[in-house]
Amino acid sequence: MDTTVCPWCHTEIVWDEEIGPEDTCPHCNNELSGYRTITVGADDLEDEEDESDDSSVQDHISDDKLWDDEDKEAVVPIFNTVTQFGDDYDPAAYELSVAAVLAAQLEAPECPQCHELMVMSGKQPVTSFEGAVPEAMNGRPVLEAPFALNLYICPSCFHVQHSLAQEDRVRFVRHLSGK
Repeated sequence: MDTTVCPWCHTEIVWDEEIGPEDTCPHCNNELSGYRTITVGADDLEDEEDESDDSSVQDHISDDKLWDDEDKEAVVPIFNTVTQFGDDYDPAAYELSVAAVLAAQLEAPECPQCHELMVMSGKQPVTSFEGAVPEAMNGRPVLEAPFALNLYICPSCFHVQHSLAQEDRVRFVRHLSGK
């Protein structure tokens, strides 16, 4: 049996040889593929006695394969970019404000880049929109203007994300269900 360590929650995941490796962490539901995943086999493990005997010897870990050009699907890490403004603001006050705003929100999606909770910064009205008209809808568009989008901003990496506003979600579901 092989052991995989989740790069997000650091949980050790043991998988059965008959079932195969996990694609997502059963603890935090994050993807286990990519450059951050570490798979440890039985050959890689050392006994505790061997570690105590060789405590003065440091193993050299090569970073040559971290940015291998052959792996085009690897995700470039997004670092906490808010820290670059450290001289221009009070980090403690910023964190308190973000926490207060998040506590008052009904919805707080997770940032797809850095996995922080996102702050809703407002609604963006959409008055002009050309909706898709699939055959299954009998000539009607899937979504018709006007509608509004909730605009979320990550307080850590400043990634922006949209979602359909709550009142338009109800209208969207009713429209697709034929009511």
